[in-house]
Amino acid sequence: MVEITVNNQKIQADPEKRLIDLLRKQGIDVPALCYHPALSPAGACKLCAVEVMVPGKPSQVKLSCIAKPVEGMEVNTDNERVQKARTTAFRNLAKYAPEAPAIWKLAEKHGIDMGSPPDECIRCRLCVRACKELVGANALKMEKRNGVSYVVPRPENQCIGCGTCVNICPTGVIHQKDENGLRIISIRDEVIGQNPLLQCEACGRYFATPKFMSRVENRTDDHPHVKEHHRYCPTCAKLLSDRIKSASRIKRM
Repeated sequence: MVEITVNNQKIQADPEKRLIDLLRKQGIDVPALCYHPALSPAGACKLCAVEVMVPGKPSQVKLSCIAKPVEGMEVNTDNERVQKARTTAFRNLAKYAPEAPAIWKLAEKHGIDMGSPPDECIRCRLCVRACKELVGANALKMEKRNGVSYVVPRPENQCIGCGTCVNICPTGVIHQKDENGLRIISIRDEVIGQNPLLQCEACGRYFATPKFMSRVENRTDDHPHVKEHHRYCPTCAKLLSDRIKSASRIKRM
């Protein structure tokens, strides 16, 4: 047996055991995803980093799944150097498996700041620009949260429920749900807009929001039949338009 110091506490340790096993036996929760006591260590995930100082040598950050105790060794499992090494390791793993919940949960458990989880948004701002420049609703904005930029709805509930942001988003992170006469547009878990839907006067199908139709009517030139079509879904409006055209041709004959 050898005597080592772990977090300023002296313990007796088997020199043939891996540090990670000794530390866990002391009740110290050392993170690791690639280690199993029945297998030879690989040091692949690098999450089990600890700071080690051996007499006569400068302190080093080492992987506790590989390192073994020696007489007089001092081990620190939680300081700035250790946290920095583990943060780097966690973030590198997240690049390989960005949607693996085990990585994010383990990082949170050990107080590692991982930044924001991947949310499929590439911050291209197409939705923000389209809503402002094309639609004119200006219902979206960029907002920084904990140093990370996010697309978020404006608090004034300016969404008109047109769905332009849903259609223009290149990664599909913005969603539209039409249910029970209501259209809900959301990004992540945040609602961008919640608007009632109008029913087609011909077939009864829900097809657009009152705010959207009002915006369309304000932008539509006067025409004897255009605004009448706004009471119908696109399919029925086309049928009505075809009938009007046919009637017009018959009159000219």
